[in-house]
Amino acid sequence: MTMNKNEANKRLIEKINAVEDPYPKNFSNTQKILLTTDGSITAILDVLYGKITLSTIEQHFENATEKTAKLVNCEVGDLINFREVIMHKDDENLIYAISHIPLKRLTDEICCDLVRADIPIGRILKNYNIESRREINNIHIEKPNETLKELFNTDEDMLARDYVIIHNNEILMWIKEVFPVSKFTNI
Repeated sequence: MTMNKNEANKRLIEKINAVEDPYPKNFSNTQKILLTTDGSITAILDVLYGKITLSTIEQHFENATEKTAKLVNCEVGDLINFREVIMHKDDENLIYAISHIPLKRLTDEICCDLVRADIPIGRILKNYNIESRREINNIHIEKPNETLKELFNTDEDMLARDYVIIHNNEILMWIKEVFPVSKFTNI
């Protein structure tokens, strides 16, 4: 059973409120938009900062484990692209993201762009006119791991969300995006 747009929006507001309530500071409107948008984060960051860039930290192909197969609704053993990136403007790191993408659902052209260039997923989808929708699974606060501490030069809590991009009624990608709770507070 699919939710209508009003039910989905209500659910997102409930998720953001559940994360924000125990936290000592209220989240900024920009943070709330970044955590709840069902559109491209890249497009939002481009509006806020001018055209942002992306640097790939790690990317490789792997066979889907039980965990990743469940995330993207594929078979254990299917070939998956794992991608770990940082979106930034000049020297300012903005958002860290990881993705799991079942290769059998990509065209050869999209797969080539994904693996050979530092192109944000939002731009890849736009470049190929891929009609898709995003469904947010979770919004939460997490403690930073060593990678996040180094990238953002802080050990403060991180705001995080994970979601799936759906195309032709199949999960095309699973994505997790993370940024420090102090980021995007003055925009």
